Amino acid sequence: MTAYPPFAPRRASVLPAVVSGVAFVLAFYLLLDRSGLFTRGPDVNPRPVAPRGDLMEIEKTTTSIFERLAPSVVHITTEALARTVYGDVRRYPEGTGTGFLWDDSGTVVTNYHVVKTVVEAGSQLKVALGEELFDGAVVGTSPRHDIAVLRIVAPPHNLAAIPIGTSADLKVGQYVLAIGNPFGFDRSLSTGTISALNRSIGTEQSQQMDGLIQTDAAINPGNSGGPLLDSAGRLIGMNTAIYSPSGSSAGIGFAVPVDIINEVVPSLLDGTAAQRHLGVTVGQTVRVDRSSGFSVGVPVLGLEPGAGAEAAGIQPFQVSNNRITTWGDIIVAIDGTPVRNQDELRRMLRGRKRGETVSVKLVRGEPDTTKVVDVPVALK
Repeated sequence: MTAYPPFAPRRASVLPAVVSGVAFVLAFYLLLDRSGLFTRGPDVNPRPVAPRGDLMEIEKTTTSIFERLAPSVVHITTEALARTVYGDVRRYPEGTGTGFLWDDSGTVVTNYHVVKTVVEAGSQLKVALGEELFDGAVVGTSPRHDIAVLRIVAPPHNLAAIPIGTSADLKVGQYVLAIGNPFGFDRSLSTGTISALNRSIGTEQSQQMDGLIQTDAAINPGNSGGPLLDSAGRLIGMNTAIYSPSGSSAGIGFAVPVDIINEVVPSLLDGTAAQRHLGVTVGQTVRVDRSSGFSVGVPVLGLEPGAGAEAAGIQPFQVSNNRITTWGDIIVAIDGTPVRNQDELRRMLRGRKRGETVSVKLVRGEPDTTKVVDVPVALK
């Protein structure tokens, strides 16, 4: 019988132990890594500054205009007296707005509604030029144009007026800049474009302002009376109103054209009213029957009570639901000179005397039954 040698005992495998060890080490490492032990700490040194390079041309233009003209923009505040619960009298702020230097002797132009309480209630007027605060006085106002002229009492030297441009050749799409004090934040800059021209809006004084510039540059409470500038740094308008249900900027702001300002301000400074008017509210240019001898004119949309046009029997258009219910008069000439738009009508009356009578030629009646009439109107 053959004898077999006994089986040698099998050696135990070390692989499970190695795998377990590796897994333990890996888990321990991950635990320490999650704890941030192996994370490099932040560099406490300041980071190097990346080179800027040149500004874009539009940025150079904008910054240059602001740096040059911001010192010519003023911050206007009105103050009133009130008795406290303790019986003493103290001043409290009523309103705030913006203005700009008209000349180097301390003359400031702003909106009439900014200083209305000064005129009507005797409120105190303060004008701030940068960090310096001065007393101010109202020289003259034109509520019809929402323009007021102020004088800085004891003004400083080296004042610089804002250059004057023209609004006659403005185009929709032009780049504009507005400088003002929105919500009391001094000398704030906003930019945008001209959105439309010859806009008409109603005012708090139940009047209508015509020929306004519409812009999408941010205009907020406190911007009123501030300059609207073109890309050459020239004054082209004065920010006067916004259209917004919330009372803050909604991208629809309006400015009084500089050509109107340049007519009204000199007359307020010398105490005369060089810009006369018929006492009518007129609309945009319309065509008329060529049998009248004219091609276009400006329609009468409203009458000022007691003014010359109403006394002369001029008839306004009546409109309801965007439809003409009663046909009115269309002004086609003043003293024989054709009137083709609102600006021409205003220029023809410039420099006239109060009470002077002019001959106004009108196209009256519905298109099929129009007739041409001349009426004498005393200027206001």
